[in-house]
Amino acid sequence: MISRGLSVFNCIFVFQLSLCVCYSPRMAAGMQEKQFTVSLLNFFIYNPTFGPREGEEEKKILFYHPSDVEKNEKIRNVGLCEAIVQFTRTFCPTKPAKSLHTQKNRQFFFEAEDNFWMVMVVRNPMVEKPNKDGKPPTIEYQEEEILDTVYGAVVKECYSMYKLFNGTFGRAMEAGGVELLIQKLEKFFYRYLQTLHLQSCDLLDVFGGISFFPLDKMTYLKIQSFVNRVEESLSLIKYTAFLYNDQLIWSGLEQDDMRILYKYLTTSLFPRHSEPELAGRDSPLRPEVAGNLLHYGRFLTGPTNLKDPEAKFRFPKIFVSTEDGYEELHLIVYKAMSAAACFMISASAELTRDFCEQLDGLVGPQLTLLASDICEQFTVNRRISGPEKEPQFKFIYFNHMNLAEKSTIHMRKTANVCLTSVHPDLMKILGDINCDFARVNEDEEIIVKAMTDYWVVGKKSDQRELYVILNQKNANLIEVNEEVKRLCATQFNNIFFLD
Repeated sequence: MISRGLSVFNCIFVFQLSLCVCYSPRMAAGMQEKQFTVSLLNFFIYNPTFGPREGEEEKKILFYHPSDVEKNEKIRNVGLCEAIVQFTRTFCPTKPAKSLHTQKNRQFFFEAEDNFWMVMVVRNPMVEKPNKDGKPPTIEYQEEEILDTVYGAVVKECYSMYKLFNGTFGRAMEAGGVELLIQKLEKFFYRYLQTLHLQSCDLLDVFGGISFFPLDKMTYLKIQSFVNRVEESLSLIKYTAFLYNDQLIWSGLEQDDMRILYKYLTTSLFPRHSEPELAGRDSPLRPEVAGNLLHYGRFLTGPTNLKDPEAKFRFPKIFVSTEDGYEELHLIVYKAMSAAACFMISASAELTRDFCEQLDGLVGPQLTLLASDICEQFTVNRRISGPEKEPQFKFIYFNHMNLAEKSTIHMRKTANVCLTSVHPDLMKILGDINCDFARVNEDEEIIVKAMTDYWVVGKKSDQRELYVILNQKNANLIEVNEEVKRLCATQFNNIFFLD
């Protein structure tokens, strides 16, 4: 049922949604149903120009997962994707196919570079229902539970992450031809695909935003001063990024480069080093002995122990964009307590033990002090604001201009999965609203009433998007409207101009 209503400031669409019964835990338990989430079936990269003649089709395939698939099946799957892309080009040469929907799976296509195609095939979520009289169970595929925008963004992120550490496909071709490119693809994607957790992908993957840590002006100036001093003392450093508690405070990189580096840091590097922090995480700590400030700094990339005579002083290399193309850099990630500083140095420079010791001696004490100051300020602000109460709403906010992202729906990321505090059905509704927003360039608002009595509100205004989930079963449209107004006024300084 679809009904329409008018508010004082915009047109509101109210959808009464019948949520799929396959997500009902009670029914699943009573009928002993088995639920299977979305999973990766195939991932491959091909270039149609590499095997133009019959009998050379295998030359088109640069990477294929899983690798143990029979050769003819690989050729057949790649050929099918190539045919789909070419067929759709006849209707719109500039916009080839992005996805193919079938009952059992969905395929996503992305032309990362000219003639280099990346394809991801996922199995649709399904429910296995038992039958009586010993008959085989009935399989029901939930093909509508997958959003093209979410998993299309995942494929693009695969390329962005590869490019961060290896540069473009064209660069590998120039350096060593097809053989070198194949080696790089196999080395990178063999490990990277194991980190994909498709069952937890959602709206945040579409945004690919950055969570910023809020600071007062004085503390922010201290961090800016710290960055300036370090870059002046260690002239090899070209770019710096500063994070606290996995949130960004300062960055000298371009937005798109920082976006993908932030993704790597917060979902891969930091979780791998998430062992309990040293004393001082929750209270200010400024120990001094014999006039020398102790510090708790350590390298997350590079040497694990500077005193080890056999320590290796190699750092991962990344590629960032420049006006002329891209440049290769050493990535040094240094952490003290909950503060982390990323230093990027030209890959042509040799990083020695002396340099690492100098950086450790200079950055370690200052970073420890800054971490303590930030922690102290955060503790004071939390004490002033009083004890946190469980809000009646949860929200996701994203600003397309500065990539700022904030979510009270997502709990802390782990190395394996990003957990959410709401039901998957509600996350699906958020994704559907986002798809509606993407179709129009105008400001818009959508309000949804779910069968679970939750209200879901989406607002798009001036390059900003806000999604709110309200747990108010007996509320009406006017009350929901007022609640969202209060949220915008308190959390976002009236950026949506609701008055």
